[in-house]
Amino acid sequence: MLPPVDKEYLQARAPGHSVSLDGGTIAIVIPSFQLPKGFTATTADLLLRLAAGYPDVHPDMWWFAPAVVRTDGQAIVATESQEDYLGRRWQRWSRHLNPGQWRSGIDSLESYVALVRMELEAAGRVRAA
Repeated sequence: MLPPVDKEYLQARAPGHSVSLDGGTIAIVIPSFQLPKGFTATTADLLLRLAAGYPDVHPDMWWFAPAVVRTDGQAIVATESQEDYLGRRWQRWSRHLNPGQWRSGIDSLESYVALVRMELEAAGRVRAA
């Protein structure tokens, strides 16, 4: 289901991960994904859903369970939706790549997870009043 580079990345960096088919997509769950400062929890399970055609078709959005909440109670933009996958309720992070941002044959799950981490860092930063 996944290219060798992604399998190797998950084995090395995501202990306990699972890969399954869910409604025609590849569902990857990374348990206890480390959250940066600024959130009420230190970890949450991360769900990545890859469309048919991945890695030529880029990933789109990601999900957390339980929902990720800022310590200051401020809403995180585009995370209000809750969706059910794999028998669980997930908080959807509606994030989309810009045209040309995904480079087929170069980018991988490693680069996509790096984007997830960057978005988490930005979302968790306390804004000056």
